[in-house]
Amino acid sequence: MTPLMDCLRHAAPSLQTQLLAVQQAASLTQMVLAAWRLGLAVGLLVVREVLAQRAKAPTLWPNCPHCGTPLRSKGMVPRQLTTLLGVLLWQRRVARCPKHCKIGLIAPLDTELGLTPHQQTSDELKQLCCALAVFVPFATVTTLLSRLLPVAVSPTAIWCWVQEKGAVAMARLSTELEQLAQGQPPTPEPLSEDHAALPLVLGADGVMVPFRRTAGSPKGRIVWREVKVAILARLGRHTQRNGQTVVRLERRRLVAVLGDMDALKPRLWLEALRQGLQSARVVVWLSDGGRGFWRFFAERLAGKAIGILDFYHAAQHLWEVAATWLDGRTKSAREWFVKVRHQLRHGSPESVFEELVRALEWEGLPAGAQATLRRVYNYLEHHRAHLDYAKFKELGLPLGSGMVESACKWLIQQRFKGVGMRWSEDGFNHLLHLRLAWVNGRFDTLFALEASPNS
Repeated sequence: MTPLMDCLRHAAPSLQTQLLAVQQAASLTQMVLAAWRLGLAVGLLVVREVLAQRAKAPTLWPNCPHCGTPLRSKGMVPRQLTTLLGVLLWQRRVARCPKHCKIGLIAPLDTELGLTPHQQTSDELKQLCCALAVFVPFATVTTLLSRLLPVAVSPTAIWCWVQEKGAVAMARLSTELEQLAQGQPPTPEPLSEDHAALPLVLGADGVMVPFRRTAGSPKGRIVWREVKVAILARLGRHTQRNGQTVVRLERRRLVAVLGDMDALKPRLWLEALRQGLQSARVVVWLSDGGRGFWRFFAERLAGKAIGILDFYHAAQHLWEVAATWLDGRTKSAREWFVKVRHQLRHGSPESVFEELVRALEWEGLPAGAQATLRRVYNYLEHHRAHLDYAKFKELGLPLGSGMVESACKWLIQQRFKGVGMRWSEDGFNHLLHLRLAWVNGRFDTLFALEASPNS
């Protein structure tokens, strides 16, 4: 027997079963798993011993917060908590008001450890469960934990913790939005010199999510509601092994809301200020033609940012012209579309407008086709300043809104649109804010308040 194993056997007789499992493991995999369980058991014993030592320290009893009478010790009382290591049991001193004020038992060690009076689960276990719930369904979190930890956590408990921490995130955002409305902008996040020199790109899109028709009941048909999603990122350039230079998103931040563009605007503006919009050397707004998106550009970014209409969205409108005017099934329609798409992409938007004018003047043009052409012409004319794709490409800027679509896919579709999923508004909002906190690097701060009882 090794000295370490021998030491553990003599110091902790309760670990005999776990030690024997490690020694008798038939394979390395079994040995590692047995050692994992042994490590958890050792950690539990260590924490229990440290708590026992702290419980023996002299206690300075405070006065009753109601009557001011010094509290009277009631001896040692047990406490139990479910932790990552397992179920933790220990004893600590408690006191009560001698005048029987309704303040319950006072346990200074609990306060020192950051525990609330009726807390049954440790904060680090809650945090792990919420982190896993960001990515997978609650029942899957329970299954994963059962393979790693010596404790059982129910999906209902995980759901409650997600609601709790999601509410914290929502309340924090609400406070920040109120401060912004009162003229108190957020403190910009620290930026390295390299990141500060990179262009800041913003974009937004919408995605539909399935909701329950009746709150609290899964019955009834699905109600589809739109979630607006925005992305903010710095545009870095990376040289691959083959020598090709590609654009890479750095310091990605997401904003989302269950609602319309009016609900997204203040959240997006708050995050834009936090990401250094005012000091950015180059700011880019990239979006499809949604009116609400470009109203935000006109209200907040015009004169500061370069506006880019999603190239693929613009090309889609040109194909609509080809399909209506020349019949999309014909060779002439495809050839015309390829020509004008090439002109648009490589810096000849004026040629595109000329082609549309010629099409409008075509003799015998049906009324329906004429209406479509006129609508597309007016649409592109409205975005004439946002169509210089050759120049945008020279500046190293993206032409398509794929980054926004990717954000919608990760943030919303991968977690909220699984088979059979239908959400309540509260359940969706709380989990959404946890996912936003995760991707934006603020997840741990939701639990930081619990680390200090005085915070």
